[in-house]
Amino acid sequence: MSNSFHTADKGTHRRVMLVGLMFCAAFVAFSFFAREQPANTYVLQKADKLVRTAGAPPLAN
Repeated sequence: MSNSFHTADKGTHRRVMLVGLMFCAAFVAFSFFAREQPANTYVLQKADKLVRTAGAPPLAN
């Protein structure tokens, strides 16, 4: 009794692996772009703080 995995040629294996890899890559890309992107306001807050404190004397600890 032979296993069907061993009876197929290398070209078939490569095609199956390529199709599987393409489906996996498409799933990962769709999952990444479909998720809700967080609102990143950290840079804006940091820039606002720098502008507000520009020219002010440094605070003593």
